[in-house]
Amino acid sequence: MSPTTYRVKGIYCVCCDYTAKNRARYMQHLGTTKHGRNYLKFLERARTEALYTIGYSNKKIQDDFDALIIVKACNIEYKKSAYLEDELKIRSFVKSITKTSFFMNQIITRDDDIIVDAQVHLVFVDKKGKPIKIPDKIFSKFK
Repeated sequence: MSPTTYRVKGIYCVCCDYTAKNRARYMQHLGTTKHGRNYLKFLERARTEALYTIGYSNKKIQDDFDALIIVKACNIEYKKSAYLEDELKIRSFVKSITKTSFFMNQIITRDDDIIVDAQVHLVFVDKKGKPIKIPDKIFSKFK
């Protein structure tokens, strides 16, 4: 999987597509996902995959920079249900970036249908949970 870089409203965005392979075990007995926490798990996995595409992992960020990336806020809109055995594609891209945080848009789709649309505010913090400047090596990958 490789990231795609494109320009949106004057901002260069890193975009990563991730397909949920373990989809069946997250579906409920009636055939649809009933709990938003399942979608949140898919979104988290996709964000982790997006980091890998720029050469980083949560562990590498922790080891190299003594930092963590935490979710400060998540606005999620559930548009449709997913069904048992659906292959879900999650598109993740950095929408904007500041010195200490960035906003990521994530869209879960099934074929051409949008299932979930999420905006996630992520912050770099030190071991004590205090916001810190995004390391230059990572900041440059997002720009």
